[in-house]
Amino acid sequence: MNLERFMELMSEGGFFYPSFEIYRSKAEVGGFYDYGPLGVELKRNIIEKWRKIFVYPYQDFIVEIETPIVMPKIVFEASGHVEHFTDAIVECTKCGRKFRADHLIEEELGKRGISIKTEGLSLEELDKLIRNYDIKCPVCGGELSSVKPFNLLFQTTIGPYSDNIGYIRPETAQGMFVSFPKIFNLMGRKLPLGIAQIGKVGRNEISPRQGLIRLREFTQMEIEFFFDPENAKCPYLDELDIKLRIIPEKDVVTGVKEPREFRPREAVEGGIVPNEWMAFFMGLATIYMNELGISLDHQYFLAKLPEERAHYSAASFDQMVYSERFGWVEVSGHAYRTDYDLGRHARYSGYDLSVDRRLTTPKEVIEVRVYPNPQRIREVFGNEMPKVMQAIGKADPRWLANELANKGRVIIDGYTITSDVVFIREERRKVHVERFIPHDVEPSFGVDRIVYVTLEHAYTEVNGKPLLRLPPDIAPIKVAVLPIIKKQEYVSIGRNIFRELSMVGVKAVYDDDGAIGSRYAKYDSVGVPFAITIDDKTPIDSTVTIRDRDTKAQIRVSMNDIIKVITDAIFRRISIIEIAKSMGLQLIIRE
Repeated sequence: MNLERFMELMSEGGFFYPSFEIYRSKAEVGGFYDYGPLGVELKRNIIEKWRKIFVYPYQDFIVEIETPIVMPKIVFEASGHVEHFTDAIVECTKCGRKFRADHLIEEELGKRGISIKTEGLSLEELDKLIRNYDIKCPVCGGELSSVKPFNLLFQTTIGPYSDNIGYIRPETAQGMFVSFPKIFNLMGRKLPLGIAQIGKVGRNEISPRQGLIRLREFTQMEIEFFFDPENAKCPYLDELDIKLRIIPEKDVVTGVKEPREFRPREAVEGGIVPNEWMAFFMGLATIYMNELGISLDHQYFLAKLPEERAHYSAASFDQMVYSERFGWVEVSGHAYRTDYDLGRHARYSGYDLSVDRRLTTPKEVIEVRVYPNPQRIREVFGNEMPKVMQAIGKADPRWLANELANKGRVIIDGYTITSDVVFIREERRKVHVERFIPHDVEPSFGVDRIVYVTLEHAYTEVNGKPLLRLPPDIAPIKVAVLPIIKKQEYVSIGRNIFRELSMVGVKAVYDDDGAIGSRYAKYDSVGVPFAITIDDKTPIDSTVTIRDRDTKAQIRVSMNDIIKVITDAIFRRISIIEIAKSMGLQLIIRE
């Protein structure tokens, strides 16, 4: 692949290009990219394809929500991001430039022919590598400082008070965890429950230099899927006609580079993947990337070792896709987050995020119960008594009892609750249900990375001319309507066809400027899968030709059949050759 010509097409064709270009000489800010008209359409179609595979077929138990981009500090204290969401940074003591330490080490040693894997290394271990190999600043040759942690959260203030700290979310996930009790109630208090979200996130990357692969602002598609760990059966697992290509943990440890293939159930029963729902979403992820044009041999799942996993994860797999420019690139992450997030938010908020599990056999338990003291509440809070009692009632009794025992007071919904306004008792009860915090698996997709690898895999050159073989249903423009010559009668017919396609939701473009061969090449290069040509026969018999981008095959159809043929070819993925056979049409090959 000619990377230079590919990147030129991406920019000049209006797919993507660096942001703030007019200020390039005055503000060097990497990690931000604009999408042009074609990029916006492609990105939208890739997102909609994700919904069609992950959400719509399972919408009786997977729903989509939208939560704020900016959230208060306590949310990210609870999630662990304030403490753990860091990268290692090192600074040149001479020129002041700052670098991400692990990337710098790998790049500089790579120039010497030394291959070292830095993922999971501590700050001290990274610092030791810099000293042992005498790594200097790659810009000026200066000495490097000691390695320090750098938090990747974008910090802001909410409102006019500087102490009201908020952060731009680094993942969409926390909004879904915080919304869990609301959505759980709306969905009938049943598990399993999937909450999906698509939206912008921000990570203050140290030195992003890989285009759409590493951005400071990007779009995620995520599902937080909650289930009972004692009933983790997925009824759809065996419906997946796909094999998962996986490098399991034990192979990662021994240095095996070649993926092994497993049916989704085999991966679970063999202990490779921890539960059926995780294997199910990994199967859907494989199908999804394949439908975007990524062949199965160009994708696999890489298990993350314990020291490499995020702080919330008990098991993780990265879905890797091959890029000619960047090598193997992670496009989605699949994490078994257990009850970590809901458990932390329950502790930090005081809100009971547990749910009921009905027992087959009743059992006797000792429960902590908290009852309001109405008389004392009335004395302390007066007319606010009903709201205070409501606040006490929604708090987790165990948390409330622990907080009062340790601190003597606790704030709930703005009210300071002390030990004298409640009664705390331990009661022995026979129960038919028990409370537990649901477990969670998370399939998380980076949209911008997927846009890039989809475009790269689609790009080829034929006779020195660029061609984008994008799948028809995700192509930004589906049809080019092309009168063979700029003659009024042809123009009028072409514009009518263009309007009819637009009315049924087919994104089309009308173009009557230039030689027909040049126009074919122009729209081939930006991935338009079909061209409708109005030629000399059209005014006589009301027929047009429909040309396929990839095979160059053409069929002549009645103008009355255009909508059906085009929608079948785009949305049902029926090839022009198959359509010709089914309709008894002649197949024309002119190129």
